[in-house]
This record gives sequence, structure tokens and C-alpha cells, in this order.
Amino acid sequence: MRSRIFSFLKNPTSTQVITNTLGNYLNVAFTAVFAVLLVRILEPDQYGILSVLLGISYVFANVLEFGTTATIYSTIPNLKGDDKAPLYRFIKSTLFFQSALSISVLIVFTTLFPQIDALFFKTGAPIGDLYLTACSILFFIWQNFLINILFAAKRFFRANLYINLANLIKMIALALMVLYGKTSVGMVIAIFGIVGPLSFFLMMFSRNVSLGGDFWKAPIKKEEFRFGYTMTYFIASQFYNLGIRMDLFLLSFFGMGLQVGYYGLAQKIILTVLATVISVSQVLSPQFSSVKTYEERKALLKKGLLYMTLPFAVFIALILTPAELFTLVFTPKYQEAILVTRYLSAAFALTSYGTIFTLFLLYSVKKPQIILRSNIVLFLVITIGSYVLIPRYQMYGPPIAIFGAFVLAIGMQATWTFKYLIKH
Repeated sequence: MRSRIFSFLKNPTSTQVITNTLGNYLNVAFTAVFAVLLVRILEPDQYGILSVLLGISYVFANVLEFGTTATIYSTIPNLKGDDKAPLYRFIKSTLFFQSALSISVLIVFTTLFPQIDALFFKTGAPIGDLYLTACSILFFIWQNFLINILFAAKRFFRANLYINLANLIKMIALALMVLYGKTSVGMVIAIFGIVGPLSFFLMMFSRNVSLGGDFWKAPIKKEEFRFGYTMTYFIASQFYNLGIRMDLFLLSFFGMGLQVGYYGLAQKIILTVLATVISVSQVLSPQFSSVKTYEERKALLKKGLLYMTLPFAVFIALILTPAELFTLVFTPKYQEAILVTRYLSAAFALTSYGTIFTLFLLYSVKKPQIILRSNIVLFLVITIGSYVLIPRYQMYGPPIAIFGAFVLAIGMQATWTFKYLIKH
């Protein structure tokens, strides 16, 4: 038994999953430390402005990704070999068109940002801080692009090393800011949105400086962007991202007061645990892109379900966590959040195994339209279900809707997975 466990842990996939999971949670730990530092550095009103502006940066960086993540994972694993020309052509072309689309949107957004802030966000931030926020969006987009390139090439240790070294540099920059008395919202945005990504870029390019000439000589081809595939997945991912947040939005809409705070904490805990699902899926994605035969696909599905037992076990552990430990960490003020956290854990535990079907459909058979349909169902069930259930069950209504939504969406993807598995 012991030899089988050691053999499993020495497996390259196991090593990559462990490396990526530890890297992701180290990044989460840095995020927590940053939050603790910033609430001590900034006044509450300044911290509120910073939260809004950084939130805008992260949301826009995700939206303006335009679904290129799926294209990167579905293409790069199949471009390995001695001839690097196709690889450089794909990377350069995809980066060019993604940047062109993003910059076009950001020019319009930057022009209107002061008016949008005055009408909607109402931060009252200086115009310089608003422009820094717009610049940071572009830097986050480029950083995410390069991270996805490393993950698709199975360079998990290097990607996580660069990410967390950049976090360390940001922490040093924050310390210097405090030391020299330059604390301001604009300085923090510059550190997080410009210094951090620039540090990542320098580490990335210093390691690959010898490839620069060949990369810049590569031609730009419009067909490499794969617009249909990319945009279909982009729309599908937006339905998913919005869907899993509609529960909190609707609780706020119905004026649930303190329950919004309890539910918000529960949701944050769940989204943190989802980092484990993401860690495993990032490792498995390149493998799903490479398999061709029926036997290879079948074996990889079994392998994927085995590795997804890790995040599933984390969700189960969260359900079984003693209330005393929860209140020790989050204080008795948030005791009301314990039960709803357990309900949400039961619902989101389904995503551990459901993600395997998503990876198969997206990368093995390249059918993002099925992901789009299932995510539309997910969005509608969560939204309508929460709208109907909240007046009756309050904050305990949305977990019921989310559980039903995942059952339907995952059921759709599982059905299509087995159809394609048998057919091909």
C-alpha cells in the first residue's frame, strides 16, 4: 500500500498538482497579508476607494481576456517539437489581436472613466488614480497571458515562482512606501498593477532572452486567433462568472442586511477553496488537449476524476469543520455564516468532478458551444432560483438553487462527454 502511495506521489501529474496547489495557496496567503497591511496603512475611506479601483482592474482584466485562455490551452500542447516557428507565430498572433482588442476598449473606457466614476462608482478618486487603474488593466491582461502560456507548456514551478516572487517584490515596495511616507491609493495601485506585473515580465523575459529574435521575426496571422472558438468560450465563461455571483447580488437586492455580510464571508471561503479545483484543472488542461484516441481519452477521464478527489475532499472537510474552529478564525460575530458555508460547500463540491467534463469538451473535442449552453442554464437556474427562494428561505435559499444549477449543467456536460467519447 505504501509503495502505491509513493508511486502515485512521484507521478509527474501528482508532482505538478502539488506544485501548482501550493503555489496557488501561497498566492492566497500573500493576498491575505496584503489585506492586513493595507487596512493598517490606509484610512477606511481610502481602503474603500482602493477596493473599488482594484476590483475594476481585476474584472476588466478577466473580461478583456476574450477567451484566449481556452485557445492557449487547446493549442500550445500540440505545438511542441523542434520547429518553434508555429509556436512563436501562434503566441505572437494571439497576443497581438488580444492586445489590439483590449487597447481599443481601454481607450474608450479611459476617456469615459471620470464620467463613469462620477455617475456610478462615485469614488471621487483623482483623475491620475483613474488613469493608473486603466493602465493596470492592460498590465494584468499581459501578465495573465504569459501565466497561461507557462501553464499550457507545463512550466508550473516556474509560473508559481514568478508569481510569488512578484508578490514578494510588491510587499517590499509597500514597505518602502510606508517607510518614505508616500502612502496613497495611487501608489498602491501603481505597486499592484504596474510594479507587480513588470517584475513578472522581467523574470519571464530574462529566462527566455535568447528567444527574443526568433519571436519578433514570427509573422502575425489572423487565423491563429481562432475567433469563433475563443469568443464562444469567452461568452460561456462570463455566464459562469456572473452566475456564481448572482446569489450575493440578489441577497443585496432583497435587502437582507446582515445576512449579506454572512453570505459574503461564506462565498469568499468557497471561492478560496475553488483555488484547489483551478490548480488541478490547470495541470490537466494541457493533457486533455494532447489526447487523440478513444483509449487515451477514457484513461485521462479516469485520471482526472481521481485527481479531482483532492478538491472534493477539501469541500467535504469544510462541511465537517467544527463550529468552534470556524468561530476561532472568524470570531463569534460571523457564527451565522457557518451553516450557509456548509450548504454552499455541498453545492460547489459537485464542481470538482464536473470540471473534468468541461476540460474534455473544451480541449479534447473542442466544443465550447456545449459549455456555453450549460453555463446559460447554470446562470438562469441560479438567478431565477435565488429570486424565488430568497424571500422564503433568506440566505439559505441560494445554495439550493446553486446545487440544482450544478446538477443540471454538469449533467448536460457529462451526457455530451459520453456521447463524444463513444462516437469518437
